[in-house]
Amino acid sequence: MSELYSRWAHHAFIELADPRTTSWPLMQTPWRILSIIGLYLMFVMYLGPRLMKNRKPFKLQKILVFYNAIQVLISLSLVWPGLYLYASGTYSLSCQPVDRSRNAVAMKVARAFYWYHLAKLTELLDTIFFVLRKKDNQVSFLHVVHHSGMSLLTWCGVKYFPGGHLLFGGFINSIVHVIMYTYYMIAAMGPKYQKYLWWKKYITKIQLIQFVLGVVHFSQIFIFDCGFPKWIAAVILPNGFFMFDMFSDFYKKAYITRKEAEQKALLMKDQQIREIETDNDKQKVH
Repeated sequence: MSELYSRWAHHAFIELADPRTTSWPLMQTPWRILSIIGLYLMFVMYLGPRLMKNRKPFKLQKILVFYNAIQVLISLSLVWPGLYLYASGTYSLSCQPVDRSRNAVAMKVARAFYWYHLAKLTELLDTIFFVLRKKDNQVSFLHVVHHSGMSLLTWCGVKYFPGGHLLFGGFINSIVHVIMYTYYMIAAMGPKYQKYLWWKKYITKIQLIQFVLGVVHFSQIFIFDCGFPKWIAAVILPNGFFMFDMFSDFYKKAYITRKEAEQKALLMKDQQIREIETDNDKQKVH
């Protein structure tokens, strides 16, 4: 049995993997990344809430400002490789194969994929901070699935296909994260900065646009043939539709349904005030 597993593991994690990245930290086998995700899920779903149950929430204001500022800088640094490739004319938006050579550009792209994956691991701290601050409403199913799923998917990208058609998704996502973490950084600065956060709902709209662009981009793999595996698009596209549906549902509940409920409450309040005024007028008449 052990010999059979060894053969399978060698084929899955060595022969099929990109030889340029397989020796990098965390990239040998998936067990380390799965352990990290497992510990993350255990803390945010069980250990963290139990730890904070009888404790006051941590404020973490300075830590959050610093953390979000670092995330903005990381995301900006990941936007640059995409801009460089697009500007140089070496990247095709319709279909781009993975360059597995060790030339300077190909290695730069592979390293960018690796740092993008590491960035997804640091973003797991988002949820941990929510738990420590007792922001339980922020630890939603969507949030946890998105963070843990991205950690695993980006690992697979670095392990097997660090480059090519996958670059566009990371490029767009990094732009979105520059915007998103800028918002979080300003929000962490305190109440006096709340007046600058009127654009909160537009972040979710931008995320929805991101998923639409991703679906359109990956759909092209089925039309154009550049050697990039079509089965990857078949795996990623359902995830794109799933995330679009989840974020759409979040946007509807957070902004449309809530706004409708607030308007309904205001109408009911106005109606109650008018009824009271009418009753007072009747009493004056009598």
